[in-house]
Amino acid sequence: MNNISSFVLIISLLLVSGLSSAYAHTNVTVENLVIEVGWQEEPPLVGFINAITFEINENTSDGQSGVKNAFKNLIATVKSGGLEKTLDIDSDSQAGHYHSKIIPTRTGSLVVVLKGDINGIPIDSEITVEDVEDKSLLAFPDTTGSSDQDVVALKNAMSGLQKEITLLKSRISGLDTTSGNFSAETAYNFGVFGLSLGAAGVILAIVAMIKRK
Repeated sequence: MNNISSFVLIISLLLVSGLSSAYAHTNVTVENLVIEVGWQEEPPLVGFINAITFEINENTSDGQSGVKNAFKNLIATVKSGGLEKTLDIDSDSQAGHYHSKIIPTRTGSLVVVLKGDINGIPIDSEITVEDVEDKSLLAFPDTTGSSDQDVVALKNAMSGLQKEITLLKSRISGLDTTSGNFSAETAYNFGVFGLSLGAAGVILAIVAMIKRK
């Protein structure tokens, strides 16, 4: 085998192995039924809409054929830790193909549970699908640094607001209420403005705390 043939063979093996690992669906065989379960989009990411897909085929003397109305007496649920949710199943245009839309909210593994029967064949299976990943797996550029910079900017804004409030307090305290030049309306406006700045500062502080978490 020459060098070119060896190189082509290595590339082909890498492509095949890469495709097989990316298509991480699980097959379960129950009598003459073959049930395949997995994610529509892989890898599944936290916070992004996805769907759990089901392909249900029946082995016959003529080969495999898609099972219609497979979920007539079959219930699918998904489990994460101690939480469980019943899935709403939609049929695809191709016979034997079904899906259920879902937005994963936590990283880690999910287990799909199938209970009931398909054309009289009892089904009681638990199938672990591919782990949900954090969106940082595919995110670019990384948002960690920008988040920290936002918090610093908010802190600086908060500090500036506090200085403005201190300045307003000093001006108000220096007003002579006995003087004929004293204006109650001006003092009131200063007070309202100072309270507004204070409220804005509190809001910024809350936002900064949320970002730190």
